[in-house]
Amino acid sequence: MREELLSIIEKNSRINVQELAVLLGVEETDVVNELADMEKEGIICGYHTLINWEKTSQEKVNALIEVRVTPQRGQGFDSIAERIYKYSEVHAVYLISGGYDLLVSLEGKSLKEISSFVSDKLSTLDSVLSTATHFILKKYKDHGTIISKKNEDEREMITP
Repeated sequence: MREELLSIIEKNSRINVQELAVLLGVEETDVVNELADMEKEGIICGYHTLINWEKTSQEKVNALIEVRVTPQRGQGFDSIAERIYKYSEVHAVYLISGGYDLLVSLEGKSLKEISSFVSDKLSTLDSVLSTATHFILKKYKDHGTIISKKNEDEREMITP
């Protein structure tokens, strides 16, 4: 039941307990208890809403920053990753393979704000060797949801 429950709420975190119980063929109390257990165990870490900010009046700029760092003795990348993810501008930090060590997802109000964060805060950290900034120009799909659908021609076809 656990994996099936997780698959359902990953796609729709607003689904109510009654619907979950019916879909899973279990009692509502079983669903409530299982959700509570997974929250306590840290399997479920939060519930989020995916918003297409381009359709609002709010200006937001997103960027992905590749960061090369010197790992700390005895702590590896954990210590520097923790220092980075504590900044409020940072949405996510990932340890990655390849030419860089960490991938940092940022959000700001402008390109200048993000550039300032990278040069004034991120690049000045002791363990940081180099950074590469990539601004997100358009989102097509995020968290499994298509954001930017092709405009389909809804006109009726007229045939002679």
